[in-house]
Amino acid sequence: MKNKIAYIGCLSLIGMITTEFGVIGILPQVADYYQISIDKAGMLLSAYAMVVALAGPFMTMFASGYNRKYLMALTMAIFLFTGVISSLAPPFWLLMLVRVLPAFLHPVLVSTAVAAATTNADRKDAHKMMAIVIGGIGIATITTVPFATYIAGFFNNWQSSFMVQAVISLTVLIAIIALLPSMPVTEKKSYSSQLRILKKPVFIASSLFAFLMIGSIFSTYSYFADYLSKVNGMDEQTISLMLLLFGLTGVLGNYIAGKLLTKNITKITAIFLIALTVVAVPIYFSGPMSVATVLIIAVWGFIQTHVF
Repeated sequence: MKNKIAYIGCLSLIGMITTEFGVIGILPQVADYYQISIDKAGMLLSAYAMVVALAGPFMTMFASGYNRKYLMALTMAIFLFTGVISSLAPPFWLLMLVRVLPAFLHPVLVSTAVAAATTNADRKDAHKMMAIVIGGIGIATITTVPFATYIAGFFNNWQSSFMVQAVISLTVLIAIIALLPSMPVTEKKSYSSQLRILKKPVFIASSLFAFLMIGSIFSTYSYFADYLSKVNGMDEQTISLMLLLFGLTGVLGNYIAGKLLTKNITKITAIFLIALTVVAVPIYFSGPMSVATVLIIAVWGFIQTHVF
C-alpha cells in the first residue's frame, strides 16, 4: 500500500513538472504566435514561479487539514483544466491567468504527496517513499518535458505541448481517483503554531538563500529554448534532444551529489553553486551548435539539476 501511494505521488509530480517546465521549450513559438517579446512570453514561467514562492507557505498551511486524496485530485483536475484551456490558444491574458492558477496548488501537491507517502512509515521506509515521490521531478525532466517540446516542434504547433500536459494530468487524475485510498488528516496543527516558523531566523535565512539560488537558475533556464534557437541555431527537434540531455546529465548529477551530500551538505552545495557560476561563462560565449556546445549543455544539466 505504501509503495502504491508513493508511486502515485511520483506520477503527480511528473504531471506537475510537465505543466511547470513544459512551456520552456515552446517560449519562442508562443512569442511568435502572440507577436510579443520573448521576455513577455517568459512571464508564463516567471509568474508561475513567483506565485509558488509567495503563496507556497500559506497555501500549504491552509490545506494541511484536508483529506490528502481529495487535495491531490483537486490539484490535478485544475492542472488538467488549465492545460486544456491553454491548448486552445486563448488571448494571452487568459493564457497567463490559467498558467498562474495551478501555481497556487503546486506546493500543496508536493507537500501532500510526500506526506501521504511517508505517513505511518518508519524512518527508513519514509526516506525511501520520499525518494520515490521526489523522483517524479527527475523523470519528468528527462521524459515528458522534452517530449512535449518535441511534439510541439514535430507538429509545428505550440498548443500540442499543452495537449500533452493535459493528457498526462488526466492520466494522473484517474490514477488518484481509482487507486488512492481516502487519506483524512487525523491530527491537524493550528495555523498559529504553523505560522511561528516564519519568525525563525534559520527559516528566514534558508528561504532567502533558496530564493536567490532558484532565481539565478531560472533567469537562465527559463530561456533555454530561445537561447539555443537564436544563439546556437538549433531547431525544435534538436532543442528537445538538448532538454533530454540536460535532464539525463541532471539525474547523474543528482545521484552523485546525493552521495556527496551525506559527507558535507554546506561544502558540496557551495561547490555546485560555484560550478554553476563558472559554467555560465562558456554558455554565454557558445556559438553555433558544435560538439563543445553539446558538452557545455551536458555539464550545465549535471550541475544545475542538483542545485535545483
